[in-house]
Amino acid sequence: MSDSNIQAAPKRKKRGWGRRLWQVILIGGLLWGWQMVYTWFAIDAYGRVERAQEADVIIVLGAGLRRDNTPGPALRRRSLHGAELWQQGIAPVVLCSGGMPGNRTRSEADACRELLEAAGVPPEAILLEASSRSTEENALESGRLMAERGWDTAVIVSDQYHMYRAQHIFSDTGLTVYASGAPISPPPGEYVVFMLRELVAINWYVLKNALGLPVTYVQGL
Repeated sequence: MSDSNIQAAPKRKKRGWGRRLWQVILIGGLLWGWQMVYTWFAIDAYGRVERAQEADVIIVLGAGLRRDNTPGPALRRRSLHGAELWQQGIAPVVLCSGGMPGNRTRSEADACRELLEAAGVPPEAILLEASSRSTEENALESGRLMAERGWDTAVIVSDQYHMYRAQHIFSDTGLTVYASGAPISPPPGEYVVFMLRELVAINWYVLKNALGLPVTYVQGL
């Protein structure tokens, strides 16, 4: 074998490994993309099914406030749906869960309370949890309040696009919960943005759990 052939063999070997690496990356990317498409449809389908049933408490998950500390559209949708469930007799108490996002000076829970009272829910039927900053913290803090009062079951209320992730997170903390998505959805453009955010949030939740990380707060998730 000539010297030129001896020198060419390692180069061919390196090119072969490089090609295999790109093939693995491509296949992995395609599988991940397929998984994201499947998850998108799973999120959408899950949120459209009404699962509310009689429980100890209705938990309305907080959503962003406007700059003037008034409730945003998502919190209005969720709070009004929670009020409707209370009026139907699903549970005797509504728990508003949500702290102070960003630089706001009012908690999401307090804004939820205001909307509930305006919808006819009496103050004595409303409980506030005003320290949580994420869905995971919603679940932990709400679970703590439920345990203190001997409550075992809850109906969790949020937007439909949020129900898939919320249900899994609350269930992972050991709570027995039934999902009930607000029937009114945001405009199509906003819905797509929120769905994309849910995909990111679900990936982060799975990765965080796989790495054994503690409860973490990531703004916007």
